Amino acid sequence: MKKITEKKERSLGVKLFLKAERCNSPKCVMVRRPTRPGQHGLRRHTVSEYGKQLQEKQKIQFLYGLTNRQMAKLFQSSNKKENILQALEHRLDRVVFLLGFAASPRIARQFISHGHVMVNGRKVTIPSFRVKIKDVISIRPESKSSKLFEDIQLKLKKYSSPEWLRLFPEELKGECVKNFDPGQVQPPFDVNVVGEFYSR
Repeated sequence: MKKITEKKERSLGVKLFLKAERCNSPKCVMVRRPTRPGQHGLRRHTVSEYGKQLQEKQKIQFLYGLTNRQMAKLFQSSNKKENILQALEHRLDRVVFLLGFAASPRIARQFISHGHVMVNGRKVTIPSFRVKIKDVISIRPESKSSKLFEDIQLKLKKYSSPEWLRLFPEELKGECVKNFDPGQVQPPFDVNVVGEFYSR
């Protein structure tokens, strides 16, 4: 799995933070081997318009763990960049990651599907669950003593969550206090280019 995800980051030429803390260290593949994978990785490649659209689509898919069907549904529901980014950032797996409960979006999805996460006091096992304003996201009481969350409170005391989320480190919970503002973050992909892919 490690080699597959790292090759994907190299082929797309962007950090997707698929390997947790490794992506923020000198061990990151984009630091050690920033060229495309394969024996011709150092060569310059001319990418067609369709190829660019496909690359941007894959960036979103791998960053948020979406299937082709989920991608199509997302872009059919809206053609506005702001609405699409909000839908992506308000996914439960993304929120769990942004609150610092998981070291990567991929690990956040695992935590949710394994039943470690609650929303408003109820266990939710669907990573794509949409988090709304005033929703409270927490780690299940039964899971807090697990090795998965060992020392997490110490890490969270030094962690700052995005301003649209409020973190309560001692209680291992967070709250969505307002909607994500797409204007404050520059994503590593171009939503408009992906929109062109689905409008063909």
